[in-house]
Amino acid sequence: MRIALLTESTYSNAKRGDSWCGRLADGLVEHEFQLYLLARGARAEEPEPGPVRPPVRGLAAVHELPMWGRRPAGRGPSAHRRRSYRKAYEQLVRALVLPGERASFGPGLYRLAELAGADGALPAFLASGAAQRVLEQVWRSPGADTAAGQPLVRDVLVAADLLEQCLRPLSADWYGTGPGALGSADLCHVVGGGPAALPALVAKQLHGIPFVVTEHGLHLREQYRSYRTAPYRWPVRALLLTFFRLLTEETYRQAAVLTPGSSYDQQWQQRCGADPARIRVVHEGTPAVAREVAGAEPPEPALVWAGALEPGRDPELMLHAFAQVRAELPGAVLRMYGEEGVPGYRLHCEEIAERLGVAGAVTFEGRPGTPAEAWQAGRVVVFSALAQRSPRLLADAMLSGRAVVATDVGVAREVVGPTGLLVPPRSPQALAGACLALLGDEERRARLGLAGRLRAQERFAVEPVITAFRDIYLELVSRWPAFPAGAGERLQPFARPAEYWVAGAGAEPEPPEAAPDGGRERPADDAAAPGALAEAL
Repeated sequence: MRIALLTESTYSNAKRGDSWCGRLADGLVEHEFQLYLLARGARAEEPEPGPVRPPVRGLAAVHELPMWGRRPAGRGPSAHRRRSYRKAYEQLVRALVLPGERASFGPGLYRLAELAGADGALPAFLASGAAQRVLEQVWRSPGADTAAGQPLVRDVLVAADLLEQCLRPLSADWYGTGPGALGSADLCHVVGGGPAALPALVAKQLHGIPFVVTEHGLHLREQYRSYRTAPYRWPVRALLLTFFRLLTEETYRQAAVLTPGSSYDQQWQQRCGADPARIRVVHEGTPAVAREVAGAEPPEPALVWAGALEPGRDPELMLHAFAQVRAELPGAVLRMYGEEGVPGYRLHCEEIAERLGVAGAVTFEGRPGTPAEAWQAGRVVVFSALAQRSPRLLADAMLSGRAVVATDVGVAREVVGPTGLLVPPRSPQALAGACLALLGDEERRARLGLAGRLRAQERFAVEPVITAFRDIYLELVSRWPAFPAGAGERLQPFARPAEYWVAGAGAEPEPPEAAPDGGRERPADDAAAPGALAEAL
């Protein structure tokens, strides 16, 4: 099959050999992958059309679209088409600010994509005074939701610029059915959600291409977190968060399959309107499962804490708990690994350690070279977060073979299970008791450490991830028509019929017969009928 991977990232992250997209493409060598990248961060050169970068390992080609910064060059729409742009943009904006018109979000989005595909003038229109006037008029109209405050002129200018950047994927040159276009793919796989889902939504609308969404940490949830400290006034934040919420709801509604990285994220997706029948939990695989266990324990009773130094990770709870550990076990030390997530927070933690009288036994190690170096430095690994959204750090600590203590929040219970000690958040007594129980029992530490490593290896190995997506791809192929109605004459059949993979014969099927319409290939027999492939399976 031809699979389009859509993600929002920096190119340097996407091209790494250990990236999630790279591991997926390497594991499913029977399929052809192309990476469509919504690039973040500064660029040294202007993008070129088509495959603008050398191929990433395991990927047939890499297509890149810069998401932020200066808008792409291009002329605005003609006077006649400007009216169509205004109408479609007004429909979209009304969905954002009028609670009774939320349902018009999808139609407005797809109409803008259709117009952009016809003349490529969408970026210029969104940056024009006409678009700003539409936004201002609708935003200030009777019935508009202004609970976050009345928008000022500067709010209109800022919001218009941010919406232009968020909608930039609608004007990418990725649509159509030619080589390298999304319309020639058998399915799209969105990795990360948010704006990365826009090309998949458009490809489904224009060409009937199904898509899968994989989220390792929900995009909408992260937007809500980041916009708390965004440098915009509240009306702008409210408008943009509404955009992301409606985009997420539309994505969940249109996706053929959703694959969150944890059951915790699955619950969030269902609260956002996702159909439980279309959700498959697929844990994020990591090559770290092959890493050897940490070496011998340090001679002193050492605790290791890891995470960003910020209130959400609650290092203060760790310091208060350690003060109680130190009172019971005077030789104990605490090594805290991580960078400042909030400016000045490390100094704040150092002052707390000083007040508690444990400053001499606490060291702030900064960011380790590798996580394995941090786990090696302690007998017990401790997580004191108020919210544990991602399983990555927990799983990495378990793979070291060290015993783990964690607050019972977020994904902690799902990841750690019975192989570690879970304690209530904001309870120094409970956290200190768990740490003392493990520091005083070498045999229990070894038993839990081994059990945790085996659990993490089973859940976070790369092979189960590859197998899961092989099955998901085949499931979609088996029930999605190879020739969707109205798709047009240029749509090509699947690279290999689903029967090839289900049969597992290991040999190519018979060559398809040449069609009488100019030689365009179709699968043999009567698979040209839209439902024939699904019926055959």
